[in-house]
Amino acid sequence: MPEKILIVDDERGIRETLRGVLEDENFVVSTAVSGEECLEAVKQASFSCILLDIWLGSGIDGLETLERLSEAGNDAAVVMISGHGNIETAVRSTKLGAFDFIEKPLSLERTIVTVKNAIRQRKLEQANNQLRRELAEQYEMVGESIAMRALRKQISIVAPTEGRVLISGESGTGKELVARAIHNQSNRSGAAFVEINSAAIPEELVESELFGHAKGAFSGATKAKKGKFQIADGATLFLDEIGDMSATVQAKMLRVLEEQRFEPVGSNTPIVVDVRIISATNKSLDTLIESGDFRADLFYRLNVIPFQVPPLRERPEDVPKLIEHFNRRFSADYGKHPKSFADATVAKLQEYSWPGNVRELKNTVERVVIMAGDSEVTPDDLPELSDGTLEAAHFRFQKFKDATDAYQRDFIRHKLAQFDGNVAKAAEDMGVDRSHLYRRMRNLGIK
Repeated sequence: MPEKILIVDDERGIRETLRGVLEDENFVVSTAVSGEECLEAVKQASFSCILLDIWLGSGIDGLETLERLSEAGNDAAVVMISGHGNIETAVRSTKLGAFDFIEKPLSLERTIVTVKNAIRQRKLEQANNQLRRELAEQYEMVGESIAMRALRKQISIVAPTEGRVLISGESGTGKELVARAIHNQSNRSGAAFVEINSAAIPEELVESELFGHAKGAFSGATKAKKGKFQIADGATLFLDEIGDMSATVQAKMLRVLEEQRFEPVGSNTPIVVDVRIISATNKSLDTLIESGDFRADLFYRLNVIPFQVPPLRERPEDVPKLIEHFNRRFSADYGKHPKSFADATVAKLQEYSWPGNVRELKNTVERVVIMAGDSEVTPDDLPELSDGTLEAAHFRFQKFKDATDAYQRDFIRHKLAQFDGNVAKAAEDMGVDRSHLYRRMRNLGIK
């Protein structure tokens, strides 16, 4: 779709010249003769770029128009035009949000390049803002229970400091969300959030991942590599599952925390860094210290400010909000309308102990969004909730045939949902004849 341009200038000749040149570049062009007309035009249509003259013949001038555009939340890229430009005017235009400033007499070639650059920059900013919104939603801390309100309060107090934080909690409680919230509210929020999971990396590679290595440090090290500490210089480093660190890595980690410097593997040249450490664990470090598997001196240096993330079973009042959050998110991801959960369904999910915590609830809601039909989600649409475990419904059967039927029923419903109820397309995707699928659906009681 062609980009829309608005030209705001009180000189008819300039308006018509710019219109002709820009239309030759396949832009859709509108014009206005005053600031007031410009403000009215942006209410009626969305523009990618506005070429705005500073000195307009009557009414408000270009700078005031620019200020009002900014106050109204207009997201068009604005290029200021002036026949009497000076540094002070250019600086003020930039502070008010203008992309660029060009002087009369206009170079048409430069104007076209500036407009294209402005539109390109606008698209990049829009994509970046969209990504930020998606990330914010992905890592949003949902819940208004007393425990969650207290956790948010603690984050707001601790985040602006440089104190090291140790986050403890069961698997799936959201320890990474807490770490990201601390980073986002800290003085380092403009820098990177660098993370490493000690449990997900082979022991022999953890040291290299943390501290980097020199070329030829070991077999396969064909070139030098920066470690997470160096990448996080001036930023935040999140060390997840620190209870799985080997004794060797713990010793080197202790030295880094004491001196804020380290040597990459295979190098004798120290690297000085400024890193804020946030660590997390789902294990009892006290127990590991007693068994000799974790250094007490390292624990004391990491545990300057302790955080405890409560398990989901201790805040069941947050379950409805979490269901709503994940329902909205996964419905958008899969291009579906959000499901309606019956009160009995929500109550059943609140009563469950959730050994996998929020992560387990998230997976459950995702499955329901994919598998359930368009009608209200009832308790029968949920996976089987048992004593501490969440099982697929077919696992509760003793007979092989009953379990097979339950699995096929789930599978066929999933495929039908994937193709919006189109049996022919579902059968083709499954690799079966349509008549066979119809018979199987009838035998399984699928409408």
